[in-house]
Formats: sequence, C-alpha cells, structure tokens
Amino acid sequence: MLSLQKHHIVDLYCWIDDLVPKKILAIGGRPTALSDSELITMLIWNALVLHQRTIKDMFRFAKTHLANDFPNISKYGAFLKHCHRVTPLMFALLERILSSSEPIRIMDSTMLPVCKLERADNHKVAQGIADFGKNHQGWHFGFKLHASVSLKGKLCGIALTPASVYDAQVIPKILNKKTKIAVGDSHYGASVMGMKIWKKYGTFIISPPHYKQTKKIATPWQVRLLNIRPKIESVFDVLKEHMNLVSSFPRSVFGYLVHYIRILLGYQIMALCEE
Repeated sequence: MLSLQKHHIVDLYCWIDDLVPKKILAIGGRPTALSDSELITMLIWNALVLHQRTIKDMFRFAKTHLANDFPNISKYGAFLKHCHRVTPLMFALLERILSSSEPIRIMDSTMLPVCKLERADNHKVAQGIADFGKNHQGWHFGFKLHASVSLKGKLCGIALTPASVYDAQVIPKILNKKTKIAVGDSHYGASVMGMKIWKKYGTFIISPPHYKQTKKIATPWQVRLLNIRPKIESVFDVLKEHMNLVSSFPRSVFGYLVHYIRILLGYQIMALCEE
C-alpha cells in the first residue's frame, strides 16, 4: 500500500468531488454542514490512514484533527444521518471505479462475521439479514463478500450476501461480458453454472478438481492461472487484517453498509493509484 501524507487528503477530496454528482439545492430548509464530497473524503481517508472501527471514533478524530480542512462539521447525530444518506452515493462511486473491463479475473468469497458464533442467537442488529455459513474455518454468522479481482489485485466485481449463499450462485454478479477467463476454487467448478456463464457472458471458468474427482485435464496456461489464484487471498487479507473490514461495532444495518463500502472504496482507490 502507498504511504500517505496529510496533504494527500486535499488530492483525495478533489478527485472525489470531480466524480460525485452535484446536488440541486432545494429552496428553503437548512443546508448540510458538510458537502457529500467532504463527508465521503473523510470516511475514505479514515479507512486508509487510521482504520478506526466506528463512526463515532471517526467523528471525534475529525473534530479534533481535521477541523482546519473541514471547519463545518456538524454535531454527531447529524453527522451519522449524513453518513447513511451518502451510502448509496458511495456504492455508485465504487461501481464507477471497479476494473470492470479486465478480461482475466480471479474470484472467491470470504466470510464477514458480525459477532462471535456463540452470540449469534442474541444478535439483534442484522437479524433477518445475516445468516449462518460454513467454510474451511468452520461456522460463521454474518455476511459474505464475493469478489472478482484482476491479476494485479484490483477489484473488478463485488457482491455482499448473507453468509449462507453458495459461492457459485453469485458468479453472474461478479463477472460481465468483458470477462473472458475467470479462475476460482472448486466451488466454482459446477458444469451447469459454467455452461450458463458461457452462454450469458462467453466466459470460460477454470477451477481445480473437486475432491471427489480423480482426474481433470488442464493445459499448462490453465495450471499457471490456477497457481495465481491465491492472489485474491492476499486482497482479502489486506481488507480484513489491515483495514478492519470485519467488525461487530455497527449498531444498524446502514452502519454495516457504511463500514463495508468505505473500506472497499479505500482499497480500490489505493489499488488504482499503485498502477
């Protein structure tokens, strides 16, 4: 990841302000203290530099250390509501900067628990949305991030689902017609889904043999692509271990969305800057 200096927050704001559509101000009413571009800049900057886990911590840091850059920060209640309002805008911004034209992608999923497994029955914040799911590490309760990335680690397609959703079901959401080859683990090797994706996108899916298979033919270039597949694991490692994507602190579903999207945005911006 690139090292950031304090003055880079101005560069980040200018870049975001150019991409975010401008509001048509209504006649009457009280204007927001911060513009949408300013708030999104603060959320992404915090994800890149401080990795704070709660919006309240971000608010306190901004009031203390970013007052010169953003002098019109409102009270916490209004700040929180504004974070929720700009969430769809951040999703649109992320969709705009995804590397959606990459012809070769690596795809996988990772669990995003919202609490410890023993507390799942008492979890109220994401009740009815989060679910139980199992991977090689065991059972989890929460969500699942499905993603496809380029060979250089840039995000190409993402989808957030309950943890119970099977990986292969989400393939149509993380690929498109620009994708010529998609590489995944054995969960993506079902022949029915492979044929569906070939007819829909013209995409050829490469996956290792299922544990029940004794043989599977592969050319040398397919083997080389399968050996590159752990690249997506390094992307998930950065998101979860270094940028704190997994969290149990949000107190609403919108809080989880704000948390996830600001970190994914921050990662993608840094990945694009490293080209």
